[in-house]
Amino acid sequence: MTETLLRIDTSARHEGSVTRELGDRIEAKLNAGKIIRRDLADQVIPQLDAGWLHAAFTSDEERTTEQRDHLALSDRLIAEIQEADTLLLTVPVYNFNVPASLKSWVDMIARAGITFRYTESGAVGLLDGKRAILAIASGGTEVDSAIDHATPWLRQVLNFVGITDIQVVRSDKQAVDPEASKARAETDLENLAA
Repeated sequence: MTETLLRIDTSARHEGSVTRELGDRIEAKLNAGKIIRRDLADQVIPQLDAGWLHAAFTSDEERTTEQRDHLALSDRLIAEIQEADTLLLTVPVYNFNVPASLKSWVDMIARAGITFRYTESGAVGLLDGKRAILAIASGGTEVDSAIDHATPWLRQVLNFVGITDIQVVRSDKQAVDPEASKARAETDLENLAA
């Protein structure tokens, strides 16, 4: 049983979404004591702008009220991750990559000094000890193929902030071979540790 699960849905579709369906099945298998939900189709995460960047690179004690307001959503999103033991990201592959909403979410949570820090030997993630499960679906892109810019990027981002225990449940290439896609998902679900 997972203690606290942070579920992040990214599909623009609520009905007929393979990733949301996979997410439901994974969530049931994990049987979390507490679930934090964030649906990026329902809440638009703004892109970074000059005000946000200036606020993020101003020391906490020197930030103005306006700068704190710029970072308020970022602070909430980071607090959700910090509280979670497991992250479940349900991600359709749109045009070989993640939905733009997920990229905006990543930009909000990758904060120097909070989720990672720089050292002489490079960046060190500060969110270690957590697990991530990626539920990935695509029409024609094979997970981890040369044209998949979603799955490797997500692994890189999660590793960057310290999350290295990452499992993938995939239902890829649905438009190419729906039965094989479904079979891959079933195998991945069976192999997923609760």
